[in-house]
Amino acid sequence: MKDALPLSDLAQQMIDAARQAGADHADAIVLRGVAQSVDIRNGTLEQAERAEGTDIGMRVFVGQRQAVTSSSDMSASVIAAMAERAVAMAREAPEDPHAGLATPDQLATGWDLAALDLCDPSDEPAPQALSDRAIAAEDAARAVSGVTQIEGASASYSRTDVHLAASNGFAGGYMRTGHSTSCVAISGQGLGMERDYDGDARLHGADLRDPAEIGHSAGRRAVALQGARKPATGSYPVLFDERIASSLIGHLMAAANGAAIARGGSWLQDALGTQVLPDHLSLIEDPHRPRATGSRPFDADGLPTQRRAVVDKGRLTGWTLDLATARQLGMASTGNAARGVSSPPSPSTWNLELTQGSASRDDLLRDMGRGLLVTSMIGSTINPTTGDYSRGASGFWVEDGQIAYPVNECTIAGNLRDMLRRIIPANDARPYLSRVVPSLLIEGMTLAGD
Repeated sequence: MKDALPLSDLAQQMIDAARQAGADHADAIVLRGVAQSVDIRNGTLEQAERAEGTDIGMRVFVGQRQAVTSSSDMSASVIAAMAERAVAMAREAPEDPHAGLATPDQLATGWDLAALDLCDPSDEPAPQALSDRAIAAEDAARAVSGVTQIEGASASYSRTDVHLAASNGFAGGYMRTGHSTSCVAISGQGLGMERDYDGDARLHGADLRDPAEIGHSAGRRAVALQGARKPATGSYPVLFDERIASSLIGHLMAAANGAAIARGGSWLQDALGTQVLPDHLSLIEDPHRPRATGSRPFDADGLPTQRRAVVDKGRLTGWTLDLATARQLGMASTGNAARGVSSPPSPSTWNLELTQGSASRDDLLRDMGRGLLVTSMIGSTINPTTGDYSRGASGFWVEDGQIAYPVNECTIAGNLRDMLRRIIPANDARPYLSRVVPSLLIEGMTLAGD
């Protein structure tokens, strides 16, 4: 890949081909990357993969009609054929009054990639280094008393070079790396088996947690689940562990997505400017945090990304918008367009951070008295128009403010609109995650167990 055509030249070649094929306007995205991973089981290599390649995507506009084509073949003849097909498809597509590129005055300029620090400058790790990392995690998990087997341990590395260009004059790119380690441990035998995991993913390898710590944590968590039983049915406080609490904020952001609002299918449809969280909490989106996986200098429309308060002191301030959705709603884009090579941009979210509380997780356990600490969830039934919420859960039953015993095979239910307005945050959020959300306590949820 070192001798491959520069991504900027490749993107411009695609735009030129689109214009020659009859497009009024066009944009192009190029993704060039490498990824490798290893899976270890019982101390031996179970699977090793490495992939590298370049994917290209072209979007063309003929009037207010648009079409997208993509390929992994970068030859000039294929690019020309892509352009011709895209233009032919666009001419047959329905008109979209909201389609179109950004105007030049809207485009991102002068971004500081060095400040974002998205790319690890160190060399790609050797396969043996990844294996050593995974083996260390597996060995540490197996050493935990009560662990009966290791489902697997993995380590991976990736590097992706992104370039976006458009006929409106925009051109820009950046490189992002990724490193990860994970382990899944199992305790018990037969029908009494329980599993749990731990893992870490960072942009820079030097930031990764020690693999032995990850393995030990996975093993300890699996053993703690031994003897799980169903809890009592009723209305109880539920504490969502920090590992899964961000899913609640994810449901909020999905409902505030401009595409859902434009379709008229969101439980937040009429909530703009109203209270959606307790009035002392804010939810900040910041795509400029250094070394964070959700950071980027510009969005897929070529607009500058920006820090914004999605929720300010409990009140919802706006929707998550790309350019087309903003036009449809008569608003301005929030710089939240994301896309792959085979689809047009759509609204997405970047790094999020919820205001943390002053109490620890143990403080919230003590305060809840009797209820459920949820550490894992499976399946979901979320009604996007009403916010009705129901999910399978497992974790630990709490009596007199102390963890009493593990529980599984239960369902927690409520309505997201009511749930989110009652959340009580702890102070245990991990600051390096893309979603910085602490453990969250919600009083009075419906719990179905025995």
